[in-house]
Amino acid sequence: MDSSIQEIAKLAGTTSRTLRHYDDIGLLPPSRIGGNGYRYYDDAALVRLQRIMLLRELGLGLPAIGEVLDREESAPHALRTHLEWLQQEQDRLTRQIASVERTIGALEGGERLMAEQMFDGFDHTRYKEEVEERWGKDAYAKSDAWWRSMSADEKAAWQQRVAQLAGDWISAHERGIDPAGDEAQALAQRQFDWLRGIPGTPGGGAAGPTKEYFVGLAEMYVADDRFGANYGGQAGAEFVRDAMTVYADRNL
Repeated sequence: MDSSIQEIAKLAGTTSRTLRHYDDIGLLPPSRIGGNGYRYYDDAALVRLQRIMLLRELGLGLPAIGEVLDREESAPHALRTHLEWLQQEQDRLTRQIASVERTIGALEGGERLMAEQMFDGFDHTRYKEEVEERWGKDAYAKSDAWWRSMSADEKAAWQQRVAQLAGDWISAHERGIDPAGDEAQALAQRQFDWLRGIPGTPGGGAAGPTKEYFVGLAEMYVADDRFGANYGGQAGAEFVRDAMTVYADRNL
């Protein structure tokens, strides 16, 4: 049994256009093409589509996904690996939800916040391999040592600063602020200062991050959905990137 492209698009929550694009780039060819010219997909194609969607959730681009799929010989083995990752993510999100619920309960009940309980499920080591690959082991080691040296209250203050900055970026984008304007450039300055305060940032310290790093990070916000989500999604991430790029051209 196979299904039409319209049926698969509906089931997968995507579009026929996306599936046609996957075919055009050789990522997901249909199982067959009917006499009416429609694309049809069998079970093996559905398994491959599920793998593509899982890898997209991890933030991989389409070329990288193609390379991963071409290297894998066993779909069940690959799916077991993804299942383990999803179960870990489920556990982490469950802990985060419980942590936030405790914080809300304490705030509404006028109780003292238990700082040591506020960060359960917030694992800053999740991107360890990516940081080391992009900027070296020394960069990760320094930032990791800095984070671990902070008290629970200091971590809470830092997280609040990050959340406020992200919220201000989202607000500016939603209000249609010009990325090159004064308000957006003030936000870019705050972003620069925030990065300057993190040990291990390439070119960090008093001088702040290098232009190459600052612009490269801005591009990563757009390229990686996981980071872009901090700024309200793709459009918000593009706004942040544009503002940071203008700032870098003017100041770095």
